[in-house]
Amino acid sequence: MPDSENATTPAPFSIDDSPIARELADLTSRRKALDGVELTFDGETRVVTISNQKGGVGKTTTTVNMAAALASLGARVLVIDLDPQGNASTALGVPHSADIPSIYDVLIDEFPLKDIIQTSPESPRLFCAPSTIHLAGAEIELVSQVAREHRLRTALEEYLRASDEHLDFVFIDCPPSLGLLTINAFTAATELMIPIQCEYYALEGLSQLLGSIRMIQKHLNPALHLSTILLTMYDGRTRLAQQVADEVRAHFPREVLRTVIPRSVRVSEAPSFGQTVIAYDGQSVGAVSYREAAVEMVRRSLTATNEENN
Repeated sequence: MPDSENATTPAPFSIDDSPIARELADLTSRRKALDGVELTFDGETRVVTISNQKGGVGKTTTTVNMAAALASLGARVLVIDLDPQGNASTALGVPHSADIPSIYDVLIDEFPLKDIIQTSPESPRLFCAPSTIHLAGAEIELVSQVAREHRLRTALEEYLRASDEHLDFVFIDCPPSLGLLTINAFTAATELMIPIQCEYYALEGLSQLLGSIRMIQKHLNPALHLSTILLTMYDGRTRLAQQVADEVRAHFPREVLRTVIPRSVRVSEAPSFGQTVIAYDGQSVGAVSYREAAVEMVRRSLTATNEENN
């Protein structure tokens, strides 16, 4: 038997040393850091299309939560819902039944954009141009329209020029396809944000999407550029998620945000209550992550602008 005097007595277990406690402490410090954030906006309206032809990557979730996060930080944000499913409209708590004036009326019947915009109940700084079921037929109807690729851009430029209220951001939520609705979104925007799921097929189709962007740049909108890639549905417990994140960062070191969006039950639950996760549970890890991503997106743009000026 070992000498009792030389035996090592194990340190008593402390709940403070558990992984859950460490995660909670980290989340608490992140919340406090966000509470002290003060953002300034440069005065220009940033028009950002959120797109990925692969479905299920968190595209609409990213659109509405980034918009809500920016609104909570003081920005005035408009979300244009170009997806016929209308999920962005639902998440922002905006009515979008068939009889509601919608983005369909803007694209097909040339309604002024100001006539369809609604204020989200989440924030007086958060607005939505809703989608309705009529948008499902817009792809076919747009084929015969004059300047069919520029319909959204024309409407948005007229709105921004005539509006008395300045917008800091316009986010355009696209359907998971490369049809005329998505082309309208690409033509109307100056920036492209791509949410990429941290799964095996994350880069599947990305080269095709970037090829389409180059065609848009060449023929329709030279100002469009890939500004932001956001890694979504990240599961830190798996090696695969880290491998995917490393691969994306290796290919796009300047575009990928440091912030990643973890898998979160709260993020998934929020739309069923007609809310973003920012309103549904603003202290949850998903809400904190989206707010951090919004802060990083703004600060990166300001840093890039300062570097260009110097």
